[in-house]
Amino acid sequence: MPLSHRVPDLSSLEMLLAVARLGSLGKAAGEAGISQPAASARIRVMETQIGAALLERSPNGSRLTAAGALVAGWAARVLEAAEALDTGIEVLRGEREDRLRVAAGQTVAECLLPGWLVGLRAERPDTFVSLSADNSRAVAEKVLRGEVDLGFVESATVPPGLAAAVVARDELVVVAAPQHAWARRSRVRPAELAAARLVLREPGSGARQVLAGVLAPYGGLAGPLLELSSSTAVKAAAVCGAGPAVLSRLVVEEELRARRLVAVDIAGVDLGRALRAVWPTGHRPRGPARDLLSTARRAARADPGRPARALRAGTRPDATPSR
Repeated sequence: MPLSHRVPDLSSLEMLLAVARLGSLGKAAGEAGISQPAASARIRVMETQIGAALLERSPNGSRLTAAGALVAGWAARVLEAAEALDTGIEVLRGEREDRLRVAAGQTVAECLLPGWLVGLRAERPDTFVSLSADNSRAVAEKVLRGEVDLGFVESATVPPGLAAAVVARDELVVVAAPQHAWARRSRVRPAELAAARLVLREPGSGARQVLAGVLAPYGGLAGPLLELSSSTAVKAAAVCGAGPAVLSRLVVEEELRARRLVAVDIAGVDLGRALRAVWPTGHRPRGPARDLLSTARRAARADPGRPARALRAGTRPDATPSR
């Protein structure tokens, strides 16, 4: 049930209690940092709301009437409850400021977020971060349900209800074990890739969504040879010779450099993708979530093509290209 118009606001109740404590409207106004006419006007509005005189004014100061003393008693309890509410809100805000819940696709979680979190820790050393790595569909669902403060997805599109910002660029690569027939070919046609049975992530993964979209004009993806729930498992299966796989270059960096896997060139197909931060539409990230987003964006602006360039050269991102 809403309060009636007769209930004064908190600042007016504080003024009444200050007059009772100090014995002077002028002193109460000074304590509140307002002029005496403004304080007097505040009391008059409150008297009109309540329908009773609250102060008796004289050259020697001001004192409460009987009605004023009664209202002041009630006001003290109201302000005590308001102070408790204010304290609780501050505690709640402090707890939220010290906690950050993040969900990310596996490429971002394994290859990019560790560096971003180091940067965040330099700015917010007391913030506790909890991170869950999942496929992009599950990440988006967690963000929409409010289970995390910020998400990072690797899919080609952003689900309805989410706002997004690109934080990095990535490239998917078709890889195969050195003994596989594709490893000895200079190029594989898109239609061959579409028809091949591949080692793939589950349907909700960003890599699989991107690949399915790219191969749609060529008949779409054939049924997978193996369907695995992590990039690490897909990579291990490819290394063991189970079949070709499609993974982020960031994920297979070590294997490409060591020749445990070979990158397969696909003719005329762009497997680049954007990696995005996502949050509910209309609710901009705040606190540590905002700072993590800023850290990721700064890293992207510093050298937006660095990971892809370095990995195409067969090197670590921070190494000198091999000759």
